[in-house]
Amino acid sequence: MSTAKNVVLVHGGFVDGSGWQAVYRLLTRDGFNVSVVQNPTHSLEGDVKVTRQVLDAQEGPAVLVGHSYGGAVITEAGRHDGVAALVYVAAFAPDKDESVATLIADPAPGAPVPPILPPQDGFLFLDREKFAASFAADVPAEDARFMADSQVPWGVGALEGTVTEAAWRSRPSWYLVATDDHMIPPAAQHAMAERTGATVTETAASHAVYVSRPEAVAELIKQAAAHQA
Repeated sequence: MSTAKNVVLVHGGFVDGSGWQAVYRLLTRDGFNVSVVQNPTHSLEGDVKVTRQVLDAQEGPAVLVGHSYGGAVITEAGRHDGVAALVYVAAFAPDKDESVATLIADPAPGAPVPPILPPQDGFLFLDREKFAASFAADVPAEDARFMADSQVPWGVGALEGTVTEAAWRSRPSWYLVATDDHMIPPAAQHAMAERTGATVTETAASHAVYVSRPEAVAELIKQAAAHQA
């Protein structure tokens, strides 16, 4: 088998696909065809539909990549026939009948608690004053402020959407653990990665590892693309 040349990038909650820009540039420079999904993040079902539309447009096998909540999206959408491999980037990796809400319902003692504000009209935001420390501590301060002020409303329906069947049970998976993450504790990332049977790498980075350490993210995606199934 030849290396998969298509990569589909799926963003998480509170942000949009523009955060993948540096990863996109690195991968396209190396000859990959890269598509960036723009999830509405109103519901898991809706985001899966949008992701599958992008997968439908690919010519040949694709590596499907998800950050944070995007991991739930790729876990459901990744059963698409065109998906050759899954890459989780500091991401949730639910199993059947699980959601992001169930995965964060019982945090370990002492684990950081994301500064999610009470829902407004069915949507969630992070406290802007705490955004940088929790989500993007290693991103330049000016960029982190922009991320905080340009937040995308994250639907409670997306948070609570359950997976019907986990793609990682039928697709090879890779997982990048961000060891300085204050949104998803690194221990929780390791536990999810172990359950999926993923090939695991670590990098010292915040939850916004795809912004602050794009080289590490791109390298893992390239490893997944070169995997001989």
